[in-house]
Amino acid sequence: MEVIEKIKEMQERAEKLRLSGETIAFVPTMGFFHEGHLELMRVGRKAGSKLVISIFVNPIQFGPSEDFERYPRDMEGDLQKAKEVGVDIVFMPSVDEMYPEGFQTKVAVRDLTQHLCGLSRPGHFDGVTTVVSKLFNIVKPHVAIFGQKDYQQLTVISRMVMDLNMDIKIIGVPTVREPDGLAMSSRNTYLGKEERESALCLVKSLELAQNLLDTGEDNPMMIKERIEELIREYPYTEIDYVSVCDPDTLDELESISDRALVALAVRVGSARLIDNRIITKKEKRGE
Repeated sequence: MEVIEKIKEMQERAEKLRLSGETIAFVPTMGFFHEGHLELMRVGRKAGSKLVISIFVNPIQFGPSEDFERYPRDMEGDLQKAKEVGVDIVFMPSVDEMYPEGFQTKVAVRDLTQHLCGLSRPGHFDGVTTVVSKLFNIVKPHVAIFGQKDYQQLTVISRMVMDLNMDIKIIGVPTVREPDGLAMSSRNTYLGKEERESALCLVKSLELAQNLLDTGEDNPMMIKERIEELIREYPYTEIDYVSVCDPDTLDELESISDRALVALAVRVGSARLIDNRIITKKEKRGE
């Protein structure tokens, strides 16, 4: 497994791979790998003949009061896990390498970012799309793999690729969960024992939403109210948002005709956790 730290070296390596007929699959990450990351890599291993990942904690997608400095890092452990899963190249640039003095360009997707995390984290998605577009230009992938846990991120990046005519196939991978249903996240390490139990309110909220729709409740406002009531029953929780929206546009729905995206962001202690599920009416599921 190669580890590359310089942009020029990574670009030259990627170009050689392309010219030799290899298909590059790419998984961008911020490191501190858990099973969710490794599943993305396994999908990438099958999607291309060469698997490249990046490890880069991107400062421009964190707000001033967010957790950039304390975001969990484990470089030695990450490299070992990447090697075990079959990664060919790890691109691991420094902040100065990615954003040299005088850097002043950003890539922004307009409408899709004006919802969900985009409202509570201003500028976050500009940071995401800017760094991902840079990584695409550096790694030159044919295929890029992202998790569906951050549904909005996957949607925004897919839109960017479409709008800018990037010749890259985007693959979304279903959320990987702990045995009790909690979505895997690097930020789960922030949770104490009791907070960890309260964090289950997210997946239980998504189950509640589907159950309500199954029993005939198709009013998004009523579903949101019931979810908020459930979350408030758990200690250490603070709701950032609860949304019942169109899975394609992320616009809030007034009624559910067939399916809807239920997306949540909840602070549990010091951890801000997200989760989502597309809920579908029984008759549309063919039941």
